[in-house]
Amino acid sequence: MERIAVISDIHGNATALEAVIKDIRRRRIKRIICLGDLAGKGPQPAEAVDRIREVCESVVQGNWDLGINLPQDKEGGIWQQEKLGAERLEYLNTLPFSIDLSLSGKWIRLFHASPQSVNTRVNRKASKKEKLAMFQHTEMTARPDFAGSDERIPDIVVYGDIHVPYMQMIKSKEKKGLLLYNVGSVGAPYDGIPQASYGILEGTSDAAGDEPYSIQLVRVPYDVDKAIAAAEQENMPGLERLRYELTTGLEQ
Repeated sequence: MERIAVISDIHGNATALEAVIKDIRRRRIKRIICLGDLAGKGPQPAEAVDRIREVCESVVQGNWDLGINLPQDKEGGIWQQEKLGAERLEYLNTLPFSIDLSLSGKWIRLFHASPQSVNTRVNRKASKKEKLAMFQHTEMTARPDFAGSDERIPDIVVYGDIHVPYMQMIKSKEKKGLLLYNVGSVGAPYDGIPQASYGILEGTSDAAGDEPYSIQLVRVPYDVDKAIAAAEQENMPGLERLRYELTTGLEQ
């Protein structure tokens, strides 16, 4: 069976990223997809972008990837732009919005935040209406040449953005069971667990019909003190906020 690791929200935390890559390699998973927010918040945005480009087969754009290309008037944003440099900024600015793939007969759509935009946030406690909207087609989402794709909606939606991993089955009029799946954050988890988070999709690629499949959430301990030390060494703006978030696993 095919296995695909899905990572998201690295946020310049190269220490956490390396721990996750090591875990993925230990599981002998060869395919990695990234759901955006490579930079911002953390002390090593350039290193994170370069490593993602090296190991990931596909990368979609996050709100930070888009926003860091806008004019910055705050110290932290200016610092991130300087660390990234022009070529990496251009790379982040041109990332695709979404990815669609077929696994075990399931249509899976992956994006950063929502099908509306990279800035439209759908939290774990969002309403059923908001969550059902995650499966709808918009001008931003890709329309692959799957059989019946004009009438169908995705079976599974995978996203990042909120830094809180979860899985939820949702009933709709079109389908009895839709699966909404958030893989959490590699570099800045906000669920109270200060460990990197990522997901694994397992199934048969491009199966003609329904086949067995599985979805996992994985937590990876990493050296939080090392990540904070990197920020201290760089004299990164927002150091105390970063220290709080990495040590507690909570957003300040």
